[in-house]
Amino acid sequence: MTTIAEKYFPQLSPLQRRQFSLLPSLYSGWNEKINVVSRKDIENFEVNHLLHSLAIARFVNFKPGTSVIDIGTGGGLPGIPLAIFFPEVKFTLVDSIAKKIKVASAIASEAGLENVTAVSARAETLKGKYDFVIGRAVTETEQFVRLTRHLVSPHSSGERKNGWIMLKGGDLENELRPFLGSAEVTAVSDWFDEPWFETKKLVYLPLR
Repeated sequence: MTTIAEKYFPQLSPLQRRQFSLLPSLYSGWNEKINVVSRKDIENFEVNHLLHSLAIARFVNFKPGTSVIDIGTGGGLPGIPLAIFFPEVKFTLVDSIAKKIKVASAIASEAGLENVTAVSARAETLKGKYDFVIGRAVTETEQFVRLTRHLVSPHSSGERKNGWIMLKGGDLENELRPFLGSAEVTAVSDWFDEPWFETKKLVYLPLR
């Protein structure tokens, strides 16, 4: 079965194609037991969740060995699709709700991912350093940055300076005012044709 990921990323390997094709049924099955994706969204999973997560792969090409922490991952989004796309990048998926991490961990295992660690914790209690903090539909930007600043390594070695990459929707003008001059905002509709992306944005904040 051809996935929407192949439409935009034709360079995917056979293994990646197979892994992406597994995700809709894995999420659907787990969602019946533990609700991690809204009921109305699950039937549009490929666009609203899988492809939306891969907007980050359109924005940055993480080099092998990069460490990425996905805060507020829920059932593993955007971390799991990105872990498939970047098999040589280390992803840590974090959520404070243990049952959501149970789902993320199970789906990562069932998809055969060996570059994913899932942790149930609050962001402010975590230790360690990462190249990038990512989040999808997370809390307001200033609070998100404040809670996770201690996690970002100051030593950048990739094409983008270490920092935060967030997938957000709606009008962000007021929310990003404190970051004027440093925030880079890209419309996801620049990359993907589907109408659902018309209000979606990717926000990149380099560590400063």
